[in-house]
Amino acid sequence: MVSEWLAEALAIYNDESHHKREEYVGQVHFPASILEQILEWAFKSLPDEILVGLDVGLEKNLSTVEIDFKGDNEKTNLFAGQGYRINEAKMVNRGDSFSVHHLPEEWTDEVFGTDRGPRAGRFTHWLHTHPNCPAIPSEQDADAAQSTDGVDLILGIQFSPQGPLPWFDGVEGERRIIGDNRKKLGRAITGHNIHSLELIAFHKAGLGINVVFVDDDGRVF
Repeated sequence: MVSEWLAEALAIYNDESHHKREEYVGQVHFPASILEQILEWAFKSLPDEILVGLDVGLEKNLSTVEIDFKGDNEKTNLFAGQGYRINEAKMVNRGDSFSVHHLPEEWTDEVFGTDRGPRAGRFTHWLHTHPNCPAIPSEQDADAAQSTDGVDLILGIQFSPQGPLPWFDGVEGERRIIGDNRKKLGRAITGHNIHSLELIAFHKAGLGINVVFVDDDGRVF
């Protein structure tokens, strides 16, 4: 179970994902419980951005959900983990926008070797946060994505009190906003008010990937 406010916001996001399904060439099914854990890490790490490695398990996306969100332009065999539900997240790094990006595998293999076995630091997908900034890829984001086997995701979080990170909105690009930034969506574990969340996913070729939020059994919110 996730917080009621988050479940409601993700249901709205999923409605938009379904409505815009023809604009995407693939889809990633993302458990809401994992997003809630990432939000906790993100707020505890402020003012830094965080980098999170995401992996898939043996559970395939539910076929009924996948068909419902499939557009006519969807491509098969586009990225690693396609068709399988995300089931694991690990916080790998934190720092500013120039230092938070992917780490060489040999840096993380030893760190995660005890609980990830032979996979160690080799994650399928990567997600990083943009505190008080829209989820629009920067040039560094696009460069980092070239080494991703799966897809890259960016989570933008608008919150208050802003501290040293006032909301930065001067960025052009396709935005997928969760909630209305004129009101409070929810409250973080750190006491911050969450006003808006944004999430995008993209392939290293620059193609947009649709994100579908599901519960732990793969059912859509």
